[in-house]
Amino acid sequence: MKSVVADYRYRILCLRIVPVTGSPIYLTDHPRDLVMSGHTYLSTAGYQFTGQSATAGFSPASVDIEGIAGASGLSRAAVGSGLFDGARCYVFATSWAAPVEDQEPVVAGLFGKATLLDHRFQIGGVSLIDALNQTVGQTYGAQCPKLFCGTEYAGCGVSLAANTVTGTLTSVTSASVFTSAARTEADDTFGAGTIQFTSGPNTGLKALEIKSFAGGVITTFEPFYTLPVAGNAYSMVRGCRKRLSDCQARWNGSGIVSNVANFGGFPWIPTGSTYAQVGQGG
Repeated sequence: MKSVVADYRYRILCLRIVPVTGSPIYLTDHPRDLVMSGHTYLSTAGYQFTGQSATAGFSPASVDIEGIAGASGLSRAAVGSGLFDGARCYVFATSWAAPVEDQEPVVAGLFGKATLLDHRFQIGGVSLIDALNQTVGQTYGAQCPKLFCGTEYAGCGVSLAANTVTGTLTSVTSASVFTSAARTEADDTFGAGTIQFTSGPNTGLKALEIKSFAGGVITTFEPFYTLPVAGNAYSMVRGCRKRLSDCQARWNGSGIVSNVANFGGFPWIPTGSTYAQVGQGG
């Protein structure tokens, strides 16, 4: 039983989003902005908060929000950079006549991946309890499904520390193309790897996947939220294309080693067009 319940005559819902890095976002379904504990909860202009739904059965509780990118503090660049992927969200009820932050807690949850549809965004999430009940299936394919440098049971087993390098940028072309002149590794060494900044305006944001690496020039699939500048420090992990050939020559600290014993792909499984053929007599 809840210790405090908001006055049903003036009851409204409020949502607080706490991203991985940066300032929280405060929203309310009341038609006017509300100030609580020094925070301004923005009204419904530019977004639609579906609230929180739950059932008496075992279906997961959900928290969903959609709106126009750029409104209510959720800019297109912030959503696209993954700033709200995995963000914590807190839903509570209060009275608009005398609002009190977290007066009647409703649910605490985690957001999934944010999706951009033209100039609109959609973010869906589940409660913290339901997040622990999610199951993940496995598929068979030629590529290795394991997380590179993963240490889980029967995982990749390659040393993460031995495959991580650090350095600083020497020049910046754009938010997704920059150069580190000190990198003398062979081309594609960091292709399919990740880079994360440890200083500068992008500190703390999620690591982005590297599209290509050649001659010290690093290109990511997605742009960083804020344009990096020369001198920004980074941490970069070598890539893995998930091929058997990649496992045959892995760097593991003391030198090149074979990691084929931990390869999880199935490159010799015939394709559907092969095994589905009708047998023919000789």
